[in-house]
Amino acid sequence: MIRKERAVLALEDGTVYRGYAFGHRGETVGEVVFNTSMTGYQEIMTDPSYNGQIVCMTYPHIGNYGVAIYDMESNKPFVRGFISREFTEHYSNHRAEQSLQEFMERYGVVSISGIDTRALVRRLREGGVVKGVVAHRSFTHPEDPYGEFSVEEEQEFVRRAREHQDIDGHDMTQEVTTALPYAYPTLREGKRVVLLDFGIKHTIIKRLAEVGIEPIVVPANTTPAQIMALHPHGLFLSNGPGDPAPLKYAHETAWKLLGLVPTFGICLGHQILGLAVGGQTFKMKFGHRGGNQPVKNLLTGGIEITAQNHGYAVDIDSIPNGQFVATHINLNDGSLEGMAHSRYPVFSVQYHPEASPGPHDSRYLFERFIEEIDKFDGMTGLPVQKASRGRLGL
Repeated sequence: MIRKERAVLALEDGTVYRGYAFGHRGETVGEVVFNTSMTGYQEIMTDPSYNGQIVCMTYPHIGNYGVAIYDMESNKPFVRGFISREFTEHYSNHRAEQSLQEFMERYGVVSISGIDTRALVRRLREGGVVKGVVAHRSFTHPEDPYGEFSVEEEQEFVRRAREHQDIDGHDMTQEVTTALPYAYPTLREGKRVVLLDFGIKHTIIKRLAEVGIEPIVVPANTTPAQIMALHPHGLFLSNGPGDPAPLKYAHETAWKLLGLVPTFGICLGHQILGLAVGGQTFKMKFGHRGGNQPVKNLLTGGIEITAQNHGYAVDIDSIPNGQFVATHINLNDGSLEGMAHSRYPVFSVQYHPEASPGPHDSRYLFERFIEEIDKFDGMTGLPVQKASRGRLGL
Protein backbone atom coordinates (compact mmCIF):
# COMPACT_ATOMS: atom_id res chain seq x y z
CA MET A 1 0.00 0.00 0.00
CA ILE A 2 1.33 3.44 -0.98
CA ARG A 3 1.72 5.79 1.97
CA LYS A 4 0.16 9.21 1.42
CA GLU A 5 0.85 12.48 3.18
CA ARG A 6 -1.98 13.46 5.50
CA ALA A 7 -4.15 16.56 5.31
CA VAL A 8 -7.29 17.90 6.98
CA LEU A 9 -10.21 20.15 6.10
CA ALA A 10 -11.48 21.95 9.21
CA LEU A 11 -14.73 23.93 9.05
CA GLU A 12 -15.74 26.81 11.28
CA ASP A 13 -18.63 24.77 12.70
CA GLY A 14 -16.13 22.31 14.19
CA THR A 15 -16.45 19.59 11.53
CA VAL A 16 -13.12 18.04 10.50
CA TYR A 17 -12.52 15.86 7.43
CA ARG A 18 -9.31 13.85 7.27
CA GLY A 19 -7.74 13.06 3.91
CA TYR A 20 -4.55 13.23 1.87
CA ALA A 21 -2.36 16.07 0.66
CA PHE A 22 -2.45 17.07 -2.98
CA GLY A 23 -1.14 20.06 -4.91
CA HIS A 24 1.13 22.61 -3.28
CA ARG A 25 2.19 21.66 0.26
CA GLY A 26 0.92 24.28 2.65
CA GLU A 27 -2.09 25.70 4.46
CA THR A 28 -4.96 27.82 3.16
CA VAL A 29 -8.21 29.35 4.42
CA GLY A 30 -11.33 30.51 2.59
CA GLU A 31 -15.05 30.10 2.03
CA VAL A 32 -15.87 26.46 1.21
CA VAL A 33 -18.26 26.01 -1.75
CA PHE A 34 -19.08 23.16 -4.13
CA ASN A 35 -19.28 22.87 -7.92
CA THR A 36 -21.37 20.20 -9.69
CA SER A 37 -19.56 20.24 -13.06
CA MET A 38 -18.28 16.89 -14.32
CA THR A 39 -15.43 18.46 -16.31
CA GLY A 40 -13.69 21.82 -16.53
CA TYR A 41 -11.66 21.81 -13.32
CA GLN A 42 -8.96 23.97 -14.93
CA GLU A 43 -11.46 26.60 -16.08
CA ILE A 44 -13.01 26.59 -12.61
CA MET A 45 -9.67 27.03 -10.85
CA THR A 46 -8.69 29.95 -13.12
CA ASP A 47 -12.09 31.71 -12.93
CA PRO A 48 -11.51 34.96 -10.96
CA SER A 49 -15.07 34.67 -9.60
CA TYR A 50 -13.73 32.01 -7.19
CA ASN A 51 -11.29 34.41 -5.57
CA GLY A 52 -11.34 33.79 -1.82
CA GLN A 53 -13.03 30.37 -2.04
CA ILE A 54 -12.05 26.73 -1.53
CA VAL A 55 -13.89 24.69 -4.17
CA CYS A 56 -15.13 21.15 -3.63
CA MET A 57 -15.87 19.18 -6.81
CA THR A 58 -18.84 16.83 -6.61
CA TYR A 59 -17.56 14.69 -9.49
CA PRO A 60 -15.25 12.16 -7.81
CA HIS A 61 -12.32 11.88 -10.28
CA ILE A 62 -10.36 15.05 -10.95
CA GLY A 63 -7.13 15.47 -12.95
CA ASN A 64 -7.46 12.61 -15.43
CA TYR A 65 -7.11 14.80 -18.53
CA GLY A 66 -4.34 17.03 -17.22
CA VAL A 67 -3.94 20.76 -17.83
CA ALA A 68 -3.78 22.61 -21.18
CA ILE A 69 -2.62 26.19 -21.64
CA TYR A 70 -5.56 27.00 -23.95
CA ASP A 71 -8.09 26.16 -21.22
CA MET A 72 -6.93 28.95 -18.89
CA GLU A 73 -9.66 31.51 -18.07
CA SER A 74 -7.15 33.95 -16.57
CA ASN A 75 -3.42 34.17 -16.09
CA LYS A 76 -3.40 32.04 -12.94
CA PRO A 77 -5.69 30.14 -10.54
CA PHE A 78 -7.74 32.27 -8.15
CA VAL A 79 -9.20 29.54 -5.95
CA ARG A 80 -7.87 29.52 -2.39
CA GLY A 81 -7.94 25.74 -2.32
CA PHE A 82 -9.37 22.66 -4.03
CA ILE A 83 -11.15 19.54 -2.74
CA SER A 84 -11.83 16.25 -4.50
CA ARG A 85 -12.75 12.67 -3.66
CA GLU A 86 -9.86 11.46 -5.79
CA PHE A 87 -7.07 13.35 -7.58
CA THR A 88 -4.90 11.62 -10.15
CA GLU A 89 -1.41 12.51 -11.32
CA HIS A 90 -1.75 10.24 -14.39
CA TYR A 91 -3.53 11.92 -17.28
CA SER A 92 -4.39 11.05 -20.87
CA ASN A 93 -5.02 13.97 -23.21
CA HIS A 94 -3.16 14.93 -26.39
CA ARG A 95 -3.72 18.64 -25.60
CA ALA A 96 -2.31 18.54 -22.06
CA GLU A 97 1.10 19.99 -21.21
CA GLN A 98 1.27 18.92 -17.58
CA SER A 99 -0.51 17.11 -14.77
CA LEU A 100 -2.88 18.80 -12.36
CA GLN A 101 -0.39 18.12 -9.55
CA GLU A 102 2.36 20.00 -11.43
CA PHE A 103 -0.05 22.85 -12.18
CA MET A 104 -1.07 23.20 -8.53
CA GLU A 105 2.52 23.09 -7.35
CA ARG A 106 3.51 25.79 -9.82
CA TYR A 107 0.76 28.19 -8.72
CA GLY A 108 0.61 27.32 -5.02
CA VAL A 109 -2.87 25.76 -4.88
CA VAL A 110 -3.28 23.80 -1.64
CA SER A 111 -5.61 20.82 -2.09
CA ILE A 112 -6.99 17.81 -0.28
CA SER A 113 -8.26 14.44 -1.57
CA GLY A 114 -9.66 11.28 -0.08
CA ILE A 115 -12.49 12.86 1.92
CA ASP A 116 -16.19 12.04 1.65
CA THR A 117 -17.20 14.86 -0.68
CA ARG A 118 -20.83 13.69 -0.62
CA ALA A 119 -20.99 14.28 3.14
CA LEU A 120 -19.32 17.68 2.74
CA VAL A 121 -21.76 18.79 0.02
CA ARG A 122 -24.72 17.65 2.15
CA ARG A 123 -23.32 19.72 4.99
CA LEU A 124 -23.07 22.81 2.73
CA ARG A 125 -26.55 22.31 1.24
CA GLU A 126 -28.19 21.93 4.64
CA GLY A 127 -26.22 24.45 6.66
CA GLY A 128 -24.99 26.85 3.99
CA VAL A 129 -21.47 27.77 2.94
CA VAL A 130 -18.87 28.03 5.70
CA LYS A 131 -15.27 29.10 6.10
CA GLY A 132 -12.66 26.39 6.27
CA VAL A 133 -8.96 25.58 6.48
CA VAL A 134 -7.06 23.02 4.40
CA ALA A 135 -3.76 22.07 6.06
CA HIS A 136 -1.08 19.60 4.99
CA ARG A 137 0.83 17.71 7.63
CA SER A 138 3.99 17.86 5.49
CA PHE A 139 3.80 21.66 5.87
CA THR A 140 3.37 21.71 9.65
CA HIS A 141 5.22 18.45 10.44
CA PRO A 142 7.83 17.93 7.70
CA GLU A 143 9.58 15.34 9.88
CA ASP A 144 6.44 13.14 9.94
CA PRO A 145 4.16 13.88 6.96
CA TYR A 146 2.33 10.53 7.22
CA GLY A 147 1.12 10.89 10.80
CA GLU A 148 -2.24 12.13 12.07
CA PHE A 149 -2.99 15.61 13.36
CA SER A 150 -3.74 15.79 17.05
CA VAL A 151 -7.17 16.85 18.31
CA GLU A 152 -5.63 20.09 19.60
CA GLU A 153 -4.16 20.87 16.19
CA GLU A 154 -7.47 20.21 14.45
CA GLN A 155 -9.27 22.53 16.86
CA GLU A 156 -6.67 25.21 16.15
CA PHE A 157 -7.54 24.96 12.44
CA VAL A 158 -11.23 25.30 13.34
CA ARG A 159 -10.40 28.47 15.28
CA ARG A 160 -8.49 29.90 12.33
CA ALA A 161 -11.45 29.21 10.06
CA ARG A 162 -13.81 31.06 12.43
CA GLU A 163 -11.51 34.07 12.64
CA HIS A 164 -11.03 34.35 8.88
CA GLN A 165 -12.54 37.47 7.33
CA ASP A 166 -15.94 36.95 5.71
CA ILE A 167 -16.41 37.62 2.02
CA ASP A 168 -19.59 39.56 2.83
CA GLY A 169 -19.14 43.32 2.81
CA HIS A 170 -15.71 43.37 1.17
CA ASP A 171 -14.73 44.52 -2.32
CA MET A 172 -12.82 41.61 -3.83
CA THR A 173 -12.75 42.88 -7.41
CA GLN A 174 -9.62 44.96 -6.84
CA GLU A 175 -7.70 41.70 -6.39
CA VAL A 176 -8.73 40.38 -9.82
CA THR A 177 -9.36 43.35 -12.13
CA THR A 178 -6.89 44.46 -14.78
CA ALA A 179 -4.44 47.17 -13.70
CA LEU A 180 -4.48 48.89 -17.11
CA PRO A 181 -6.92 49.01 -20.03
CA TYR A 182 -6.21 46.82 -23.03
CA ALA A 183 -7.71 45.99 -26.41
CA TYR A 184 -8.40 42.40 -27.39
CA PRO A 185 -6.79 41.79 -30.81
CA THR A 186 -9.29 41.02 -33.57
CA LEU A 187 -8.80 40.58 -37.32
CA ARG A 188 -11.77 42.71 -38.26
CA GLU A 189 -13.24 46.06 -37.32
CA GLY A 190 -16.47 45.82 -35.36
CA LYS A 191 -18.60 47.54 -32.80
CA ARG A 192 -16.47 48.82 -29.96
CA VAL A 193 -17.65 47.69 -26.53
CA VAL A 194 -16.07 48.65 -23.21
CA LEU A 195 -15.82 45.70 -20.84
CA LEU A 196 -15.74 46.65 -17.16
CA ASP A 197 -13.45 44.00 -15.68
CA PHE A 198 -14.68 42.78 -12.29
CA GLY A 199 -12.90 39.45 -12.85
CA ILE A 200 -13.62 38.67 -16.49
CA LYS A 201 -12.86 35.29 -18.06
CA HIS A 202 -10.85 34.96 -21.27
CA THR A 203 -13.57 32.99 -23.05
CA ILE A 204 -16.13 35.76 -22.50
CA ILE A 205 -13.89 38.22 -24.33
CA LYS A 206 -13.40 35.70 -27.14
CA ARG A 207 -17.15 35.14 -27.52
CA LEU A 208 -17.78 38.87 -27.78
CA ALA A 209 -15.10 39.16 -30.46
CA GLU A 210 -16.65 36.26 -32.39
CA VAL A 211 -19.96 38.12 -32.82
CA GLY A 212 -18.26 41.17 -34.30
CA ILE A 213 -17.35 43.24 -31.26
CA GLU A 214 -14.07 45.06 -30.65
CA PRO A 215 -13.54 44.49 -26.91
CA ILE A 216 -11.78 47.15 -24.84
CA VAL A 217 -11.20 45.86 -21.30
CA VAL A 218 -10.88 48.48 -18.56
CA PRO A 219 -10.34 48.36 -14.77
CA ALA A 220 -13.35 47.96 -12.49
CA ASN A 221 -13.10 51.52 -11.11
CA THR A 222 -13.01 53.24 -14.51
CA THR A 223 -15.24 56.33 -14.37
CA PRO A 224 -18.23 57.02 -16.65
CA ALA A 225 -16.35 59.92 -18.26
CA GLN A 226 -13.36 57.72 -19.03
CA ILE A 227 -15.65 55.07 -20.53
CA MET A 228 -17.52 57.52 -22.75
CA ALA A 229 -14.22 59.05 -23.86
CA LEU A 230 -13.59 55.74 -25.65
CA HIS A 231 -16.74 56.36 -27.76
CA PRO A 232 -18.22 52.91 -27.16
CA HIS A 233 -21.10 51.32 -29.03
CA GLY A 234 -21.93 49.32 -25.92
CA LEU A 235 -21.02 48.51 -22.33
CA PHE A 236 -20.42 45.08 -20.82
CA LEU A 237 -20.41 44.43 -17.06
CA SER A 238 -18.44 41.26 -16.35
CA ASN A 239 -18.55 38.46 -13.83
CA GLY A 240 -16.48 38.70 -10.65
CA PRO A 241 -16.07 37.49 -7.08
CA GLY A 242 -17.76 38.22 -3.80
CA ASP A 243 -20.42 40.56 -2.51
CA PRO A 244 -21.72 43.18 -5.02
CA ALA A 245 -22.98 45.55 -2.32
CA PRO A 246 -19.62 47.21 -1.44
CA LEU A 247 -18.89 48.13 -5.08
CA LYS A 248 -20.42 51.60 -4.77
CA TYR A 249 -18.24 53.02 -7.56
CA ALA A 250 -19.56 50.36 -9.94
CA HIS A 251 -23.18 51.04 -8.94
CA GLU A 252 -22.65 54.74 -9.69
CA THR A 253 -21.01 54.03 -13.04
CA ALA A 254 -23.82 51.71 -14.15
CA TRP A 255 -26.44 54.24 -13.02
CA LYS A 256 -24.83 57.19 -14.82
CA LEU A 257 -24.45 55.24 -18.07
CA LEU A 258 -27.91 53.68 -17.97
CA GLY A 259 -29.58 54.27 -21.32
CA LEU A 260 -26.60 56.05 -22.91
CA VAL A 261 -25.36 52.87 -24.61
CA PRO A 262 -26.71 49.31 -24.85
CA THR A 263 -25.55 47.39 -21.80
CA PHE A 264 -25.16 43.68 -21.07
CA GLY A 265 -24.31 42.40 -17.57
CA ILE A 266 -23.53 38.87 -16.44
CA CYS A 267 -23.17 37.37 -12.97
CA LEU A 268 -21.67 40.12 -10.77
CA GLY A 269 -22.47 42.64 -13.53
CA HIS A 270 -26.11 41.54 -13.35
CA GLN A 271 -26.15 42.17 -9.60
CA ILE A 272 -24.49 45.57 -10.03
CA LEU A 273 -27.23 46.64 -12.43
CA GLY A 274 -29.88 45.65 -9.88
CA LEU A 275 -28.16 47.65 -7.14
CA ALA A 276 -27.55 50.62 -9.45
CA VAL A 277 -31.28 51.26 -9.86
CA GLY A 278 -32.05 50.96 -6.14
CA GLY A 279 -32.65 47.22 -5.83
CA GLN A 280 -31.23 44.82 -3.27
CA THR A 281 -29.19 41.63 -3.36
CA PHE A 282 -29.03 38.79 -0.85
CA LYS A 283 -26.62 35.97 -0.08
CA MET A 284 -27.89 32.54 -1.07
CA LYS A 285 -27.65 29.56 1.25
CA PHE A 286 -25.16 27.68 -0.92
CA GLY A 287 -25.35 29.44 -4.28
CA HIS A 288 -25.33 28.05 -7.81
CA ARG A 289 -22.04 26.62 -9.05
CA GLY A 290 -21.87 24.16 -11.89
CA GLY A 291 -22.67 23.50 -15.54
CA ASN A 292 -26.12 21.98 -15.11
CA GLN A 293 -28.42 24.69 -13.74
CA PRO A 294 -31.88 24.68 -15.42
CA VAL A 295 -33.19 28.14 -16.34
CA LYS A 296 -36.54 29.06 -17.91
CA ASN A 297 -36.62 31.86 -20.47
CA LEU A 298 -39.84 33.72 -19.64
CA LEU A 299 -39.84 35.45 -23.02
CA THR A 300 -39.83 32.28 -25.10
CA GLY A 301 -40.86 29.58 -22.64
CA GLY A 302 -37.73 27.64 -23.53
CA ILE A 303 -35.48 25.88 -21.02
CA GLU A 304 -31.73 26.42 -20.97
CA ILE A 305 -29.12 24.37 -19.13
CA THR A 306 -26.63 26.95 -17.91
CA ALA A 307 -23.18 27.34 -16.35
CA GLN A 308 -23.23 29.33 -13.12
CA ASN A 309 -20.98 30.52 -10.34
CA HIS A 310 -22.52 32.88 -7.82
CA GLY A 311 -23.42 33.10 -4.16
CA TYR A 312 -25.55 36.26 -4.29
CA ALA A 313 -28.78 37.04 -6.15
CA VAL A 314 -30.92 40.04 -7.08
CA ASP A 315 -34.33 40.48 -5.45
CA ILE A 316 -36.42 41.58 -8.46
CA ASP A 317 -39.27 42.74 -6.20
CA SER A 318 -36.94 45.23 -4.49
CA ILE A 319 -36.24 47.18 -7.70
CA PRO A 320 -38.36 50.35 -7.51
CA ASN A 321 -40.86 51.48 -10.13
CA GLY A 322 -40.60 48.30 -12.17
CA GLN A 323 -37.44 49.53 -13.88
CA PHE A 324 -36.37 45.94 -14.61
CA VAL A 325 -38.61 43.00 -15.47
CA ALA A 326 -37.68 39.34 -14.99
CA THR A 327 -36.75 37.46 -18.18
CA HIS A 328 -35.26 34.24 -16.73
CA ILE A 329 -35.80 32.23 -13.55
CA ASN A 330 -34.05 29.23 -12.00
CA LEU A 331 -36.20 26.11 -12.12
CA ASN A 332 -34.65 24.63 -8.98
CA ASP A 333 -35.38 27.44 -6.56
CA GLY A 334 -37.25 30.14 -8.51
CA SER A 335 -34.50 32.74 -8.05
CA LEU A 336 -33.97 35.49 -10.63
CA GLU A 337 -31.66 34.50 -13.48
CA GLY A 338 -32.18 37.34 -15.96
CA MET A 339 -33.82 40.73 -16.35
CA ALA A 340 -34.30 43.51 -18.89
CA HIS A 341 -34.87 47.23 -18.44
CA SER A 342 -38.40 48.33 -19.17
CA ARG A 343 -37.25 51.34 -21.20
CA TYR A 344 -33.59 51.12 -22.22
CA PRO A 345 -31.58 48.50 -24.18
CA VAL A 346 -30.12 47.11 -20.98
CA PHE A 347 -30.34 43.44 -19.99
CA SER A 348 -28.47 40.98 -17.81
CA VAL A 349 -28.28 37.34 -16.73
CA GLN A 350 -27.05 35.75 -13.53
CA TYR A 351 -25.20 32.94 -15.28
CA HIS A 352 -22.16 32.64 -17.60
CA PRO A 353 -23.48 32.47 -21.20
CA GLU A 354 -20.04 31.69 -22.65
CA ALA A 355 -20.31 28.38 -20.75
CA SER A 356 -16.65 27.65 -20.12
CA PRO A 357 -17.05 25.00 -18.88
CA GLY A 358 -20.63 24.00 -19.57
CA PRO A 359 -23.39 23.68 -22.19
CA HIS A 360 -23.81 26.19 -25.01
CA ASP A 361 -27.55 26.83 -24.66
CA SER A 362 -27.13 30.51 -23.75
CA ARG A 363 -24.59 31.70 -26.29
CA TYR A 364 -27.42 33.39 -28.21
CA LEU A 365 -27.20 36.21 -25.66
CA PHE A 366 -24.02 37.49 -27.27
CA GLU A 367 -25.84 37.74 -30.62
CA ARG A 368 -28.70 39.49 -28.84
CA PHE A 369 -26.24 42.04 -27.48
CA ILE A 370 -24.86 42.89 -30.92
CA GLU A 371 -28.43 43.15 -32.24
CA GLU A 372 -29.28 45.64 -29.50
CA ILE A 373 -26.19 47.65 -30.43
CA ASP A 374 -27.14 47.70 -34.12
CA LYS A 375 -30.71 48.78 -33.35
CA PHE A 376 -29.52 51.51 -31.00
CA ASP A 377 -27.09 52.92 -33.58
CA GLY A 378 -29.83 52.83 -36.19
CA MET A 379 -32.25 54.77 -33.98
CA THR A 380 -29.77 57.47 -33.04
CA GLY A 381 -28.44 57.88 -36.56
CA LEU A 382 -25.21 59.17 -35.07
CA PRO A 383 -21.91 57.59 -36.09
CA VAL A 384 -19.74 56.58 -33.16
CA GLN A 385 -16.32 58.17 -33.40
CA LYS A 386 -13.36 55.87 -33.70
CA ALA A 387 -10.99 56.24 -30.76
CA SER A 388 -7.30 56.31 -31.48
CA ARG A 389 -4.92 53.94 -29.71
CA GLY A 390 -3.56 56.99 -27.97
CA ARG A 391 -6.96 57.69 -26.39
CA LEU A 392 -7.06 54.16 -25.11
CA GLY A 393 -3.76 54.63 -23.36
CA LEU A 394 -2.33 51.57 -25.15
